[in-house]
Amino acid sequence: MKRWYFPALAAAFLTLTAGLRLLPAAPPAEEPAKKPAAKPIDVVICLDVSNSMDGLIGSAKAKLWDIVNDLARAKPTPYLRVGLYSYGHTSYPKEAGWVRKEVDLTTDLDAVSQKLFGLTTHGGEEYVARVCRDALKDQKWSEDKDALKLIFVCGNEPASQDKLVKLDDVAKMAKEKGIIINPIFCGNPGHPDARDWKDFATMASGQFISIDQQRGTVAIKTPQDEELIKLGAKLNSTYVAYGRLRDQKQANQLAQDANAGKVAPSVAAARTVTKASVQYRNAEWDLVDRLKEDPKFDVKKVPVEELCDELKKMKPEEREAYVKRKLAEREALQKQIADLNAKRQAYINEYMKKHASKADKAFDEAVRGAIREQAKPKGIKIPE
Repeated sequence: MKRWYFPALAAAFLTLTAGLRLLPAAPPAEEPAKKPAAKPIDVVICLDVSNSMDGLIGSAKAKLWDIVNDLARAKPTPYLRVGLYSYGHTSYPKEAGWVRKEVDLTTDLDAVSQKLFGLTTHGGEEYVARVCRDALKDQKWSEDKDALKLIFVCGNEPASQDKLVKLDDVAKMAKEKGIIINPIFCGNPGHPDARDWKDFATMASGQFISIDQQRGTVAIKTPQDEELIKLGAKLNSTYVAYGRLRDQKQANQLAQDANAGKVAPSVAAARTVTKASVQYRNAEWDLVDRLKEDPKFDVKKVPVEELCDELKKMKPEEREAYVKRKLAEREALQKQIADLNAKRQAYINEYMKKHASKADKAFDEAVRGAIREQAKPKGIKIPE
């Protein structure tokens, strides 16, 4: 059976965006006015983008949607937000410690994917403490007492390089905010450079994870991939864009479909599963999601200038009926995708049993295992 391999470390979060051209930091995404009644999970991923870390970035690209899909199965259903930082690139400002915020904590997973696929590597000094401190200070973390708040910081050099910001001070700050930091060392756990990462994990109440980014993580091609990708394309036709960012957001949805497809069919299939899940929220630009999130929302009152061209041609009552029809179409497609994904997941589980190896387990068991264990005290259960 054909297997697609990708370097494993970064997937370590996500393990969780050319030439030296770097994308500017994204503005905070517009969040829906009303947050669903669900336990919040805030995850910030900090990726080393210095030299030799292409495997880290490639792994994040390959595994973003699988990680989200894993969290989507959590009970009770969580309210997921993801943020992204990169650090160690020589083109970043020295005064900022070569750290750059890519995306604020957001439900807009397409924005996270866009930045992930825009990252390049070149560097550099790698200030682990600095990037974690910035994530702790700059993000608007959930204030819900039951929220699960995690940072995954990934790299392959000593974590104590920063002479101005100390690991123990950052760990203390994280504890005060109720945020867990999980250090991901890209290399042999017995290497001398791993010592700082282990100490940081202990100080920050996190889990130390070591992964060989060059060894690879496996993405399995399944018999269901092709049909899932087709259903994903049909799903796009149910989106009814509105608002001042409607064209930009809809175009990015298609762009991230294309990015996933360039990596592998299995990645494109995983993205389709995400798009059909409750974690793929686009109420800030899609009227179907907006109506689903708030059944009392009056589509007829949306200003004409904020409507897509198709709705502009309709009378207010026709617009409302149209959006409701699209909602019904989407729900039908989501059911088809869920049913097909159940077969896909069973195929993957069986395949992994027959072809289990240390490399296969490095990402899936270590990273997802860390999230699973850290979610339990918050009353969030993620199925095996």
